[in-house]
Parts: sequence; structure tokens; C-alpha cells
Amino acid sequence: MRTVAVDWNGHRVDAARVDLIEAAVFELTTTTVRRTEQAIAAVAASGHRQSPAIEVAGRMLLRSEGLASSAIEGLRAPVVDVARAEVDSTSDGIAAWVADNLAVVVEAIVDPSPIDAELLLCWHRRLMQHSNTLAPHHVGAWRDRLGWIGGANPIVATHVAVPAEDIAAAMEDLIAFIARTDLDPVTQAAIAHAQFETIHPFADGNGRIGRVLIARSLCRGIGVDFPPPLSIPFARDIGGYQAGLTLYRQGFIDHWVRWFADAVVSAAAIAATVVQSIEELATDWNHRATSLRSDAGARRLLETLGAQPVLTVDMAAEALGSSRASARSAVSALVAIGVLEEVGARQTPRRGRPPRWWAATELLALIGH
Repeated sequence: MRTVAVDWNGHRVDAARVDLIEAAVFELTTTTVRRTEQAIAAVAASGHRQSPAIEVAGRMLLRSEGLASSAIEGLRAPVVDVARAEVDSTSDGIAAWVADNLAVVVEAIVDPSPIDAELLLCWHRRLMQHSNTLAPHHVGAWRDRLGWIGGANPIVATHVAVPAEDIAAAMEDLIAFIARTDLDPVTQAAIAHAQFETIHPFADGNGRIGRVLIARSLCRGIGVDFPPPLSIPFARDIGGYQAGLTLYRQGFIDHWVRWFADAVVSAAAIAATVVQSIEELATDWNHRATSLRSDAGARRLLETLGAQPVLTVDMAAEALGSSRASARSAVSALVAIGVLEEVGARQTPRRGRPPRWWAATELLALIGH
């Protein structure tokens, strides 16, 4: 990686100057190519698995990715609070920030639009809407100041990012690289992520947006509906993750791609385990539900918990298209068989008694980190 001297508060620091990759040729060793092939096969196998639980598993794996990606940045909240923040517009704090991360992952997976600068800026606006770390003019915009990773200032930083005036051109090159069709999806996702991290185009939120890029690239490139939760192996080996990015910046692209491919294989294995665990839990729930009438609202509510594992009586009534009394009865029935558990009321800005919340805690526990 080349550098360029820049001034920071009267001090000279060396900022990154990225090599252009739109048309670059990458020579990988046979071992690394084999690892990328194994990674692609693992993701395809987990994503194409025939299972009645696959749709629920997909939603849960997206939650898992959002939770782990936020945790890498030091943003941690109980999974129940995050799931509640997904459906409660009055939520704030860290749980809302993590829910925003999840929302961006979901939007990125389902949005058919090609990657361009405006789409990335939209993701950033969505990601940072509950954050208090940025001034408004830095939300949904390339940074206009020096950026760095590690340390309190760029003098002691582990990486000083591309100067602000070079961001637009560097991102244009990266976007063109993402549109290439001559690379396998794992190699392309690995390089795109590392290049994005090197550029560090935003004042905050770069890591999370960079990992959203991975999720989208793998889904599109391999043809699966949900990505493996790659942020989990990243978070478990944060030193390896950071070292891999450093190796990329030093020109050791093969080393980074190989580490990345191994992480993808690990994430695919995690996905397969989650699917199996959800299948087993669904079987157990159905066994417990044998005491319920076949036409009971509780049975119908049980079927909605994969999509909405945290709810209030009003939400249950809306899901069932029933009265609040019927919904309350359905919730009580699921509490009685251990499927739902009350997780307490939450104070809101609205007047009156705060609503009571229930959660499918056994389901959410499958992705708690």
C-alpha cells in the first residue's frame, strides 16, 4: 500500500493511497483457490438446504449477523432488547443501534439495485439514525476529515485512511470492482471488504457497512437468500480479522483471501447448526402444542413467532386479526406451554401504562452471543 503525507494539527502523518482494483489481476495460490471453492460450496449447501425451518432460520441468521457485526464495534445489547427494538419505533440506545445494523443487512439482501455511491450513503443513513456519535452532516456522507483506525489520534493509529479528498475516486473504483463478473464471489467479497476498510469512507460505521457489503456479495454471488453469519467468526478471532486486513494493506492479498475463505466455511457451519437447532425447537414446540385446539389462536400465533419473536398483546391481535381478548388468551396459552415468556414492560414516551412484552426466548437464545 502506498502512502501520502498529510497534515494533522501541524503534524505530518502518512495516509493510505489505495491501489486501483477495478481491472486488477489477483494471483492466488492453488491452496487459496481451493479454500475459496470450499467456502462457496459450504455457503451453497447451507443456503439451499431443504428444511421447513429454513425461512425462520434465515431471519434468525440475519439477526445473528447484525448482532455480531455490532459487537465487533463494541455495541452490545441483549438479543431480546434488539428484537424488541426491531418492532418498537420508540426504542433508543444501543439496542436501537444494533437493530439499525440488522435493518441495513436485510435491506441490502433484498434490494435488487446495483451497488452505487448513493446506495451506500443510504445504508449509512439507515445505520446511523439512532447514533449520537456523528454530527448530522456526517450521516449519509463521505467524511470530510482525516480518518484512522486504532489509537486516539492518527499519529499513533494502526492505519490512517485515505485522505478525504481522495474518497470519491477510491469509492468509484471500488464500486466498479464490485460490478466485475470475472471473480469468484468469495475472493470478490474478501477484496471488496478489505478495500472498503482501507478507504474508510465514513466518519463512523465503516466496519458495519463493510460487513454488509460482504453479506450482499455472498448472497448475490452464490445465489442464496441469506448470508452466513460471517461476523461471528470475525468476532471470535478479532485479532486474526484485524491482522488479515493489515496483511491486505501490505500487499499479502493471498493470505487475506485464504483467512477470509476459512471464516466463510466456519460461518456456513454455524448457519447449518442454527438451522438444525431451529428444526429441533420447532418439533419440540409442536409437541407441546398438541394440547391446544387445532383452530386455536395460540396455534396460529405460534406460527408467527419465527418472523416476530417479541410481541405485545396488540401485536398479537394484529397478527391474528382478532380482538385483544382473543390475542391475550393466545399469548397466555403459549406462556403456559413455555413457548412465550414475559420479558417485562418498557418505559416509552407515550403516556399511560407501558405495554407488557413477551418473547420466544428459547428461539432467541439460539443466536445470543
